Amino acid sequence: MAPYSSDPNSFPDPVDLTHFLSRSTRAREASSVKKFYKYFAIPGIAQLAGGLPNDHYFPYDTLEAKVAHPNRWQPTPNNPVDPPAEDPPAARLAAATISNHKEKEPPASRLVVPKDSNVLDPLRMIDLKSALQYGQALGYPSLYTFIRQFTRENLHPFVPYKNGPEVILTCGSTDGFSKTLQALSNEWSADHDPIDERPGLLAETYCYMNAIQTARPRGFNIAPVAIDDEGMLAQGSGGLQDVLENWDYSKGRRPHLMYTVTIGQNPTSGTLSVQRRTEIYALCVKYDIIIVEDDPYWYLQYPSSSPGSVPPKPTKSSGFEFLDSLIPSYLSLDYQGRVVRLDTFSKTVAPGCRLGWITAQPALVERILRITECSTQQPSGFVQSMIAELLMGPQSSKDPGRGGAADGSGWKVDGWVRWLEGLRGNYERRMQIMCDVLDAGKESVKAGRRYSLNDVADEEDDWAVVEKTQIYSFVRPLGGMFVWVRFNFASHPLAKQVPRARLAQALWIFWTEKPYLCLVAPGAMFAANQTIREKDSFNCFRLCFAACPAEDVGDISKRFADGAQAFWRIKNKSKIDKLLEDEDNAVAGVDHVTGMAVLTGMC
Repeated sequence: MAPYSSDPNSFPDPVDLTHFLSRSTRAREASSVKKFYKYFAIPGIAQLAGGLPNDHYFPYDTLEAKVAHPNRWQPTPNNPVDPPAEDPPAARLAAATISNHKEKEPPASRLVVPKDSNVLDPLRMIDLKSALQYGQALGYPSLYTFIRQFTRENLHPFVPYKNGPEVILTCGSTDGFSKTLQALSNEWSADHDPIDERPGLLAETYCYMNAIQTARPRGFNIAPVAIDDEGMLAQGSGGLQDVLENWDYSKGRRPHLMYTVTIGQNPTSGTLSVQRRTEIYALCVKYDIIIVEDDPYWYLQYPSSSPGSVPPKPTKSSGFEFLDSLIPSYLSLDYQGRVVRLDTFSKTVAPGCRLGWITAQPALVERILRITECSTQQPSGFVQSMIAELLMGPQSSKDPGRGGAADGSGWKVDGWVRWLEGLRGNYERRMQIMCDVLDAGKESVKAGRRYSLNDVADEEDDWAVVEKTQIYSFVRPLGGMFVWVRFNFASHPLAKQVPRARLAQALWIFWTEKPYLCLVAPGAMFAANQTIREKDSFNCFRLCFAACPAEDVGDISKRFADGAQAFWRIKNKSKIDKLLEDEDNAVAGVDHVTGMAVLTGMC
């Protein structure tokens, strides 16, 4: 257990991690322009210092949108239920409809961001004259204030270091990760730098490809850590302790950064328990490692996948039953301040928002702030104002704005939590539908009939011979948007004639043809290094149940399972060769996996 009590006054200061700051990040100074911004908010001050355009000349008079009420979607239970064994998970959730509303067009509100809110306090001001102007790198003041309070009081009410974490808004999690790497590592080149200066990045064996593609160009040595159905392993062969204790220094420095997705891990959907987090955090303390926790799916935790389990009891309540029922972040264990958490609106509002935030100890956020001042400066003012108006709404009787609630006020914290709870409900129902179909189709069945010993075709003496062969396996996700399916190509009739990687490639193409027409992500896209990609990844495919229409999830899942069943009935090698004819004739040097990444929207 971490050496702290529940009394905030006894919390330690976060540890000093400045020895990990890159050379360029150490050298950064506060923007000479940005430091003036705090004076701009002084009521009545004449603005002659900054090169700001006149807000009257902005061509937008208002921003308007039709937005959902926060209770549009029906939640699912926060606590697991314990139904009869014959009752499948999807059936348990069927009583909760996809929507609260029977209307074809569910109720919505008219959201308006005004030109001028007539509010002087910059922490409450939501209007175009401020949002479309040059702004502070921390984020639009009103939205930054809301997110900071929500993060510290509701999402992570217990962070055991003195004075708690700070936040900074980002242009999504990818931007946040990129800035974190820039702050905490020097670029390395084999042509110019000694091997003992090469940085390392710990990551799950299979991980989010964009993170790896962000790190590799900076010269990082990607160090894969073994996983199980839960996520990253702390102990055992290939686990974190094994990797660190037996580090091969010929590959570079022992890693000081870890990238991890702990809830609904992308792509394997693993969800890390508090016990496992505690073990991994202790190792990170021992080996001086910073944990970069990317959690876009944190709100999508599915109790129905673990009936009978008890939700974790929070050290300090968030004030909401839904949030209290979720497995907490690494921040809840972070008494040393070595967790950098990435959050995003991409999965809760829309990916096109390009809006998120970093939560970390103040000293690290201050350095990332310096990077932001001279790069992205801040996320889009259009987006920030729309999200701020949705959540906060008008701030006075003179404010002509309209928020996302039915009465024109903002959703507020309780409305935002209710929206997250409803999103979890819809995705949980989709997940269970897909998994029930996949479960029913995971085995191929051969049936025959044999006569009794007297060879008399007596109906009563006949008996069926049934042989089952497992085609694939999967674990019902405890969170996220994906099902990770692992195939048993050794059981295919052509396994002794066709290499298994080639069978996997043919299966992928087979799914794209009629009548199956399914596009899935091959496991090779997510392999942390070339060894994993060549030796194992061809066995795996990632299925996303989030994007397809709700009414089609079952049918699409069945097409996937039926395609696998039909592929296992292929006994002629020429059929495999025919499927791969175009691939075999492709121009040498074209990366098949990169092509799949483009098709599946991962690049």
